[in-house]
Amino acid sequence: MMENTNPAAAASPEEADAVERSIETLTRQLGEAEAKLAEMRDTVLRERAEIDNQRKRLQRELEQARKFANEKLLAELLPVLDNLERGLAVETTDAAALRGGIELTLREFARVIDANGLKAVGAVGEAFDPEVHQAMTMVDAPGHDAGRIVTVMQKGYVLNERLLRPALVTVSR
Repeated sequence: MMENTNPAAAASPEEADAVERSIETLTRQLGEAEAKLAEMRDTVLRERAEIDNQRKRLQRELEQARKFANEKLLAELLPVLDNLERGLAVETTDAAALRGGIELTLREFARVIDANGLKAVGAVGEAFDPEVHQAMTMVDAPGHDAGRIVTVMQKGYVLNERLLRPALVTVSR
């Protein structure tokens, strides 16, 4: 004969009722926990999707920023380009007029690069600074203190406090 494994059947009717109520309570709590778990899973999936969308949006914005980073600078350089093209279009034998046009264009170009944070380094008479100057030669230079720039072979440039190119200089001993 088989034994009855149902605990409610072996107990008194009051105990059986209590067990049934406990089972119902536990079943209800389990259902509530499963519903809450499903809701949490849904929330997590939505948040992951939102984070992924934000990451993609930021990536697109970064690509756009890189793509158009030089837009302002290039727009400011357009008048310089126009002036150079106009200068080449004029046929003249007047060297003074040609030089004057080149000087105006150079001043406009210098204004644009200065406005965008590019500064020239390496002026004659300036103290030699190995951080921004590269000594090509050292010479005896009467009238110049030791460690001063005597000639500049090529200007150096600093962009917003960062060296782009050192100045190539001759330094006095």
